[in-house]
Amino acid sequence: MIEIRHFTGGYGSKPVLNDINFDVNRGEFVGIIGPNGSGKTTLVRTIVRLVRPFGGTIHFEGKDIRHMGFKELARKVAVVSQSPPVVAMTVKEYVLLGRVPHYGKLQFFETEQDVRIAERAMALTDTLPFKDRYISETSGGEIQLALIARALTQEPSLLILDEPTAHLDITHQVSILDLMRRLNRELGLTILIVLHDLNLASEYCDRIVLMDRGRIRKTGKPEEVLNYKDIEEVYRTVVVVERNPLSLKPFVLIVPEEVKKKCER
Repeated sequence: MIEIRHFTGGYGSKPVLNDINFDVNRGEFVGIIGPNGSGKTTLVRTIVRLVRPFGGTIHFEGKDIRHMGFKELARKVAVVSQSPPVVAMTVKEYVLLGRVPHYGKLQFFETEQDVRIAERAMALTDTLPFKDRYISETSGGEIQLALIARALTQEPSLLILDEPTAHLDITHQVSILDLMRRLNRELGLTILIVLHDLNLASEYCDRIVLMDRGRIRKTGKPEEVLNYKDIEEVYRTVVVVERNPLSLKPFVLIVPEEVKKKCER
């Protein structure tokens, strides 16, 4: 679905990504991890043409994205960003904005079909119970679900999420990632997700991309990427990597400075 070759790009005249080679296959659930400033968000922004290219190519479904209009791209790729919406509208009104890329010429309002598609997305995300509530009156977890509902209303073949679990408690984190897995498995939706939590990435992602200083350090299955050597070198933090006794996926444990000093004695 996505083929990135020798891509270098950034903002203004400063490159952030250097010589990126990266593929996403249809139906995959791919996670991007790495420390702050490693280029995770910039990498996903390249796919929707928000990053200035200095070199290399990006193809989506075999087509160079430079030759795709923004509306065409928005009908295929939906993005759930980190920033909550600051809008004076209800959840339903906000979710319906996801239909805008599908509007025909001289269409200014949603059709009955648009409403049905939006309501189906809200049903999938459990946002129907508060569809008439204003965005400003909803909780952080509910806003995140509304963001996802709006993205699904675009009917994309690729869903990109940039740290959707940030600032959420573990209940909402698991709820959102369980939803992503269900959409991926049952609807065949391809998912590319940026995550800070290494253990969430391990549990939910088919494949993980480890970023470091604007480059891809390593990519592979969770057990191939999440090892103490690579994690310590990239994050510059001492860790212990064990296995979750139930899922058997890698589980990363941090080692506080005080504990490390005790072990050195």
